[in-house]
Amino acid sequence: MSRIETEPSPGSDTGFEERLAALEPDLRNTLAHVYGPDAAPEVTRALVEVARAAHAARPADLRALDARRLREPDWFQRPSMVGYAAYADRFAGTLRGVGERVAHLQALGVGYLHLMPLLTPRPAPNDGGYAVMDYRSVRPDLGTVDDLRDLATALRGEGISLCVDLVLNHVAREHEWAVAARAGDPGKRAYFHVHPDREVPDAYEATLPEVFPDFAPGSFTWDDELAGWVWTTFNDYQWDVNWSNPEVLREYADLILSLANLGVEVFRLDAIAFIWKRLGTDCQNQPEVHHLTRALRTVARIAAPAVLFKAEAIVGPEHLPAYLGVGEHAGRVSDLAYHNGLMVHVWSMLASRDARLATHALQQLPQPPSTTAWITYVRCHDDIGWAISDEDARAVGLDPVAHRRFLSDWYSGSFPGSWARGLVFQHNEQTGDRRISGSLASLAGLEAGDPHAVARILLAHAVVLSFGGLPVIWMGDEVGLLNDRGWADDPDHAADNRWVHRPRMPWADVEADPDPHGIASGLRHLVDVRRSLPHLHAASPTEVWDPRDPGVLLVVRRHPDGPLLAAANVTDREAWVSADVLLWLGLHPGGLEGGLVDALTGRAPGLHDGAVRLEPYASVWLHAAPSPT
Repeated sequence: MSRIETEPSPGSDTGFEERLAALEPDLRNTLAHVYGPDAAPEVTRALVEVARAAHAARPADLRALDARRLREPDWFQRPSMVGYAAYADRFAGTLRGVGERVAHLQALGVGYLHLMPLLTPRPAPNDGGYAVMDYRSVRPDLGTVDDLRDLATALRGEGISLCVDLVLNHVAREHEWAVAARAGDPGKRAYFHVHPDREVPDAYEATLPEVFPDFAPGSFTWDDELAGWVWTTFNDYQWDVNWSNPEVLREYADLILSLANLGVEVFRLDAIAFIWKRLGTDCQNQPEVHHLTRALRTVARIAAPAVLFKAEAIVGPEHLPAYLGVGEHAGRVSDLAYHNGLMVHVWSMLASRDARLATHALQQLPQPPSTTAWITYVRCHDDIGWAISDEDARAVGLDPVAHRRFLSDWYSGSFPGSWARGLVFQHNEQTGDRRISGSLASLAGLEAGDPHAVARILLAHAVVLSFGGLPVIWMGDEVGLLNDRGWADDPDHAADNRWVHRPRMPWADVEADPDPHGIASGLRHLVDVRRSLPHLHAASPTEVWDPRDPGVLLVVRRHPDGPLLAAANVTDREAWVSADVLLWLGLHPGGLEGGLVDALTGRAPGLHDGAVRLEPYASVWLHAAPSPT
C-alpha cells in the first residue's frame, strides 16, 4: 500500500461522544474568531464529520493508547522523557532500518523519536523534504505507509512515541491541490493566495522579511500556468496555502487524523508562524495562527486524544509563549514548543563566557502553562540564527549588533582564538545578519582539538536537561559527530550548507567504538540522573536567578520536595556558586537535616566559606539529601 486510506468502520463509543459534547462548543467559539460567527457552525459541522469518521476507523490498540493518555496526561512532561531527532535515511537508511536501531535509542533513554520530513516531497530541490507533494504517502526510498505503521507500532511497544513533520504553511507546486489549481479548478485555486498583478504582492512585500534572501528573494512567484502571482514565502516551488478558506482547515484536520490512525503520536507543526496573512505586518504570529491551531488540536482531542501538537515556532521571545497558549488560549494551543531562545543563549554563553545576557533574556519568558512543555535542545537540523533581542542585549550593557556579529565571527571560526568550526549560512548584506551551520561537536571545539570540547558539550546538555521541558538530542551528538566534510558532494545539497551538520550515522564506527570521546557515557549519566529527580518534571516552575559569578548560570526548579539548583559554569576558569544563593534557597548545609547533595555525583559538594566551587565547564544539580531514617 502506497497511500493512507481511511475506511470508517461502523459504530462509535461513549468516550468519543462525551469528548464531542464537552469540546464542540469550544471548537465552534474558536472558529468564530477566524471565520466569523455566521460561518462557524457550518465549519464546525464539517470538522466534526472528519473527527467522527477518523475515530470510527481508529484501530483498537490506538484507542487503548487514547485511554491511557487520558489517564496519564503528563506522560510527555515527566523527567524520564528524553527525545531524539534524526532524518530517517541519515540515521538508518529506511523506516525498517530505524526499527532495527531501537536498541541504540533505548540505551540513551529515549521515549520520543522525531523523524524529520518523511512524507513524499517533490523531486529535488525540495527544501530538505519540506516541499510536500503528497501528505498521504511516504518517500519511496524510505518505505511505504505500511512501513510507517509498522515502525510506529514497534516503537510504541518499546515505549517510544513517534513524531513526524506536518508542513502547514505550504505545499509543493506538484501537490494535487496545486496541480488542480494550475489546471483551472477554481475551488483548488482558492486554496492558495493568487493575484493577477503585482499590486497586492507589492503592498504585502513592503513589510515582509525575506526568509532565504540568498536563493529565494521576495515572497511571490509568477506562475504561467496559474496566470498569477502565487504566495511563496520560502521557495518558488513551495506555495503558501490560504487558511482563510475553511476547506484548507478541513483538509489538514483529515490529514492529521489519518496519520494519527497510523500511530503517529506527535505532530511537529512546521512553519506554523506563517499561516495567516495580514496586510501591513510581517505575516507571522498573527492571532488567527493560535485560533487555528487550537481548532486543530480540539478536533484531535475529540477523535484521537493521544495526539500531541508541537509548534515549530522559531520566533522572537516576545511571540513564543503564545504557541503554548496565553490568556484564554492557555494550555489549548500546542502541547510542546521549541525553546529556541535557550538554544541560542547556550551558544552565546559559551562564546562570551558570560551568563548575564542569557539570564536576563530567559527571565523575560513567563512560565508555560502547567500542562505543556518546552522542547529544549542544544542543536537541531537547522542553522542557528542569533535571535537575541536588542532590548535584552542593551539591558546588560551590550551593543546588540556587535554581539550578534561577534557570535557569527566566533562560530564561523574567524574570531581570533575561536575553537568553533562552523559555516556562515544566509548572509544578509542589508542587515548584516549571518546564521551559522555546524554540528554540535564542531561548534563546541572537538574538530579544532580544543581540550575543553567534551566538557563544553556535556555542559550544554546539562543545561537543556535541567531547564525543564522535553529535552531532545540531535542525531550523532551523542557520539560527537563532526561536520560532514563532503556535504556539498551531493548536487542536491550543494547550495545549502546546513547539510554540513546532517551527516549519515557511521554505524560501523559507532559499533567499533561506541564512545570515542566519553560523550555518550556522560550523556547517559545525565539522562539517568534526570530520571531520578521529580524537580525536573515539566510542570514544575523554572526560575533563572541573577548570577553572582557572571560565568555561572543559575536555574532553580521548584518542587514540593524542595528546590533543585542547577548551576553551570560556562567558562574555562574556576567559578563559584555563592553561599547566599544556597542560603536563600534553604539549601545551606547547616539548615538541612539530611545535608546538601549534588545529584550528578551523588555526594555532598565541597564547600569553601559556604560556597560551591565549579571546575571549568562543570555543572552541579544541588538539592537537599533525603533525611536519614
